[in-house]
Formats: sequence, C-alpha cells, structure tokens
Amino acid sequence: MESTCNPLPERREHRAHAHREELAERIAQAILEDGTVEPLKGLHLNRSSTPMEPLHGVSKPSLCVIAQGSKEVLLGDSRYRYDPAHYLLATVELPVVGQVLEASAERPYLSLRLELAPALVGSVMVEAGHLSARNQGDVRAIDVSPLDANLLDTVLRLARLLDSPAEERVLRPLITREIVYRLLMGDQGNRLRHLALLGGQTDRIAEAVERLRRDFNQPLRIDSLARELGMSVSGFHHHFKAVTAMSPLQFQKQLRLQEARRIMLGESLDAASAGYRVGYDDASQFSREYKRLFGQPPVRDVERLREAARR
Repeated sequence: MESTCNPLPERREHRAHAHREELAERIAQAILEDGTVEPLKGLHLNRSSTPMEPLHGVSKPSLCVIAQGSKEVLLGDSRYRYDPAHYLLATVELPVVGQVLEASAERPYLSLRLELAPALVGSVMVEAGHLSARNQGDVRAIDVSPLDANLLDTVLRLARLLDSPAEERVLRPLITREIVYRLLMGDQGNRLRHLALLGGQTDRIAEAVERLRRDFNQPLRIDSLARELGMSVSGFHHHFKAVTAMSPLQFQKQLRLQEARRIMLGESLDAASAGYRVGYDDASQFSREYKRLFGQPPVRDVERLREAARR
C-alpha cells in the first residue's frame, strides 16, 4: 500500500508565502516612494529601494516585521538580523544602529513597525492571566524570533485596515490586542512581560533609561542615580547592561552624540557649539568620540549627510 505524505505543512507554508506576498503588496501600495510614513497612529511603514548605510536612532517599544528584504540592528556589541521569516521586538527606548541590507528597485525593502503601549501590554496580560514572568532569564531589550503563521496572519489583518478607514476604527483595537497576546504567548513573551510592567530590577532600569534620556546633557552621577533607585552601584551597572547591552556611560554618550549630530544638521551649529550643547566641555574629546561612533569627524560627517540628502 502506497503511503501518502501529510499535505498540512505544505499548505501552511503556501499560505504563509501568500500572506507575506500580500503584506508586501499592501505596504508597497501605502508608501510609493522611499522613506517612512505613519498612516495610522503608532503604525509606521518603511520603504527603501537600495541598501542603506548604518542609521543611528532610538528604538521604541515596538513590533517590527519585514515584508520584503532584510535589516540588521546593532545594540551595543550585539547584532540582530531579521527578514520576512523573523520579527524583531524592542521593549525599551534605546540608542541603536539600523541598516537595511537587502533592497532593490525591483524588490524594495518593505517593513512595518507597530508601537506597543505598556498600558496595553499590561491590560492584555491581566486579561490573559499572565501576570508574572516565567523566569528571570535574558531580559535584553531587543531580540529576533521566527515569525509564526498566527502572528503573521494578525499583522496582515492590521495592514488590510489601511484600505478600510471605517473598519479600522472598530477592528484595530481588537487586532492590536491580538498581536500583543500572540507576542506574550510566543518566544519573547517572557521578555515582553518582564520588561513592560513587572517588578524586579527591570522597572528600575526602565526608569533609569528615562532619566538618562531626559537629562542626557547633565553630568552622570552613577552613585546618586543608583541610590535613588534603591540599588547598589555594582547591581545597577550589572542590570543596566543586561537590559541595554551598554554601560550607563556608553548609553549617555550615544544619546549625546546622536543629539549633537541632529542639531548640527537641523540648526547648522558648528561642532564645538553642538558638543557644548549636549554636555561636552572639551571640543577635542567630542570630536574623537563622535568619529569613533559615526566613522568621521563632525564637520565631514555632516557635510556627507547633507550631500546625500541633496541627491
């Protein structure tokens, strides 16, 4: 008797392929030129027809899904590459470096990023009855996991609302809650629970991140900050690096240099003035650290960015 193979996995793969193709089509229709748009509040679409140079920015708590192409995100010394078969989950605002790796005019890079509000995550946690993290393992604020069929299907249904404003008003809250639920039930559920709203040290690190972001141009006093958070200096260092992949000083330095780059571009400020604005008293130190992060001295880097923008 001839055995027959199970057609179910093949059908699932065919359906997943069709969903990825449809997601790419819908994103391409919603953003016709290279760049980023926010067609719905908290939903960002990105398109690029060419691979890009590394771009410095600040991550926000978000789900990131690629419909076409691939991208790499650098957090500290850790690299996270993802593509249409994987999703990236970011759970804390952190300075990161992102780079689109695969893109062409024929098959542009197309992606979707959905911001995740901590209050929404907490609400879904309560409703699902998952109020505690399963363990105290890795709490790194960014990671990549395989994009399973259920999560892909939910993301596609969210993208379909771009063409249905009337349905969007009613269905988007339901679909967004389902996305959060599937993330909580997935590979990174423990990370999302632990980082979003739970106790332990992570909520204190989240508070420290917020303070450093707000007061990035002020002198960093680790002992005072640790004491205010109810932590030892060594414990604060350990937990901060576990979440952010950086020391507090490295974190502050990246924030300062990114802000200096922004104001030199946007306000035509000279390097010395920009460095002083973000907290550097020594112009030569500012130039050295700027070159170490961005690869070129401040003036040359800004000129290159302006020239690229004029093309």
